[in-house]
Amino acid sequence: MKKSSPGFTLVEIMIVVVIIGLLAAMAIPAFQKVRQSSQDKAVLNNARQLSAAADQYFLENGVSSVASADLVGATNYVKAVNTVASETYPAGYTQGVTITISGIAGVRTVTYAP
Repeated sequence: MKKSSPGFTLVEIMIVVVIIGLLAAMAIPAFQKVRQSSQDKAVLNNARQLSAAADQYFLENGVSSVASADLVGATNYVKAVNTVASETYPAGYTQGVTITISGIAGVRTVTYAP
């Protein structure tokens, strides 16, 4: 009679590896979609804050356009704009004009209409 040794066979290990590979193949695209969505929402939130700051500036100063430097800073309306995906914000804002943020993760663009 042959005595079996404890441990897993090669076939059992391969089955586990294939199952883990299939689970990873399903999870990675879902993770990437959630990451992209959260980046877009964070950028849109930044655009809303900048738009609100620009509106406040327009009301207080009686103008219809403003540079970003007048909105963002330690003593200005928005303390800091934290980029989340290497995006580029406009250098200036004009009352009633759509804000376009480009270069989100190098490929996407988000627009915000005030």
